[in-house]
Amino acid sequence: MTAVTFVTTITCPECGAATDATMPADRCQFFWECPSCDAVLRPKTGDCCVFCSYGSVPCPPVQREGAEACGG
Repeated sequence: MTAVTFVTTITCPECGAATDATMPADRCQFFWECPSCDAVLRPKTGDCCVFCSYGSVPCPPVQREGAEACGG
């Protein structure tokens, strides 16, 4: 079993700011507000959450179970 990472670096596509964020262990997160520019991010088409779209590692459910965990 692979260890699950709960901290990701999420990079805002609007301003380029990189922020460390703690991901929820048991669910995906659909919205995330950039602390630098206040842009509200949503997942890219085909991704289950903002961490899978803009993070340095995918969300914990995808890490554990693969893209199928979130309908991907």
